[in-house]
Amino acid sequence: MPVLERFFPAAEPGRRRRTGEEPMPFPMGSLPGYQQGTLAWDLPEMIRMVKLVWKSKGELRGAKHRGVLESDDALGGSAGDARVRGQTGVLSERRGSYPFIDFRLLNNTTLSGEIGTKKKVKRLLSFQRYFHASRLLRGIVPQASLYLLDEDYLGQARHMLSKVGMWDFDIFLFDRLTNAVGVKGNSLVTLLCHLFNVHGLIHHFQLDMVTLHRFLVMVQEDYHSQNPYHNAVHAADVTQAMHCYLREPKLANFLTPSDIMLGLLAAAAHDVDHPGVNQPFLIKTKHHLASLYQNVSVLENHHWRSTIGMLRESRLLAHLPKEVTQDIEQQLGSLILATDINRQNEFLIRLKSHLDNQDLRLEDAQDRHFMLQIALKCADICNPCRLWDLSKQWSERVCEEFYRQGDLEQKFELEISPLCNQQKDTIPSIQIGFMTYIVEPLFERWAQFTGDTPLSENMLNHLRRNKAKWRSLLHKQHSSSRSNDHSGQVTGSQEQTLNEEETP
Repeated sequence: MPVLERFFPAAEPGRRRRTGEEPMPFPMGSLPGYQQGTLAWDLPEMIRMVKLVWKSKGELRGAKHRGVLESDDALGGSAGDARVRGQTGVLSERRGSYPFIDFRLLNNTTLSGEIGTKKKVKRLLSFQRYFHASRLLRGIVPQASLYLLDEDYLGQARHMLSKVGMWDFDIFLFDRLTNAVGVKGNSLVTLLCHLFNVHGLIHHFQLDMVTLHRFLVMVQEDYHSQNPYHNAVHAADVTQAMHCYLREPKLANFLTPSDIMLGLLAAAAHDVDHPGVNQPFLIKTKHHLASLYQNVSVLENHHWRSTIGMLRESRLLAHLPKEVTQDIEQQLGSLILATDINRQNEFLIRLKSHLDNQDLRLEDAQDRHFMLQIALKCADICNPCRLWDLSKQWSERVCEEFYRQGDLEQKFELEISPLCNQQKDTIPSIQIGFMTYIVEPLFERWAQFTGDTPLSENMLNHLRRNKAKWRSLLHKQHSSSRSNDHSGQVTGSQEQTLNEEETP
C-alpha cells in the first residue's frame, strides 16, 4: 500500500525524505534472512491512513501538504496494492502488516476531541475489531495479555492455563474441560496454542495462527485415543512438563526462541501415531516400519518422520528460509530420537561425564541441544514424579497397554514380551523396577544439573513417596497371595481327612 511506504526504512528510487526525518525502526531482527514489519501505530494516525486510501489523488495531494504523505512518489501506486517493499528492495507479501490497535486509547481523554460523536466512536470500534482480528490471525502478540482461541476455553480450563507452570497441573482434568467444547480430547491443541503465545513464539517466528492451529490439530488427531497410554493426553502431559523444565533458571537463561519452539514441538509430537505396541513386537511380527528403519529406533523414527510430514503439509514454516526449516527438521529428529529408551545409558553416561567434569557450556548450541534432549527424556518418563493420584493413573494406563500387547502376542502364539504378562507382571513390580533402574538415575542427574531447585526437589520427593507406596502395595499383594495359598492348602487337607473318614 503506497501510503505505508514511509513507515519502512527501504529507500525507493526517487523518494525524497524531509530534513531530519528518521525511518521507523523494525522492532525485531532476530531471524536471519526474514524481514520483520510489525509496526505499532497510534490509533488516530492509523485511522487517518486508512481514510486516505479511500480518497482520490487530489485529496491525497492535499494531505501531502499537511505532512501525512511525504512526496508525489507515494501517489504512483495502486491503493489496493498490498505488497510492501522490504529492506532488500524486493517486492514481497508482508506477514502481519496490520498494526495493533490499543484499546486503552479509547479511554484516553486526549482523543475526546477527535472522537466527538457516538457515530465516530462506533466506527472507531469497528476498525479496532477488524484490525485486532487481523493481528490475531497473523499471530501478533498484543501488549495486553491475550488468550488465543477463547471460544475453546471454558472458565475452569482458562483458569488452569494460568497455572500451567505448576507441577501439580492435572492434565486429566484439563482434558475433560476441553472436551466440553465439543471436541473430544482437545487438550494438546489448547495447551500448545497457549504455550506458543506465552513464550512469544507466534510473534517471534511470525506464525500464522490459523496454520498453527491446523498443524496442531493434525498432530493431535494422529495420536490414537484407543491407546490407554500413548495418546494425545500423554503428549499434552509431556508438553506441560517440558514447559516446566524450560523455565528452570539454569536452562532458561540461555534458551533462544528456536530452542523453546523445538522443545515444545518435540514434546507434543514425540509419540505421534504410536501403534500401542513396542519395538520388539514390530520386529518379531516383521512390521513394515521395522524393515523401513532397519530395526533401529523404529517408533522414534516413525514419530519424527510423521511430524516432518505434517509440518510440510500444513506449511507452518513455509515462510521461513529453507536452511532454517531444514535445521528445525533435523533438530526435531535429534530430540525425538533421544526418547528411545534403549539409548538411556548412552545419555546418562554422557550427562554424568559433563556434570563430573563441569564442562557444560550452555552458550554453545550443541551443549544446549543436549540438555534439551535430557529435558525431553525427563518429561517423557516424569509420571512417577507426579502427585500420587496422577502418577497412579499413568501407571495403570501404561501397564494396561503392556497387557494388551501381551494378550495379542498370546493370541498369535508369540513369545510374550517382558512386562506384558498380566499373570506374572504386576503393576507394583513393574513400577518399582521402572523407578529404580530408569527414572531415579535420570532425575538425580537432572537435579544435579539444575542445582536442586524447588521443582527438582519436589519431583524427587514425589518419586520417593510413590515408590514407597508401590512397595507397600506389592507387600500387600504378596501377603494376600500367601494367605490364599495357605487357605487353599488347609482346604485340601480337610477334604483329604473327610475322604479317609468315608472310606470303609
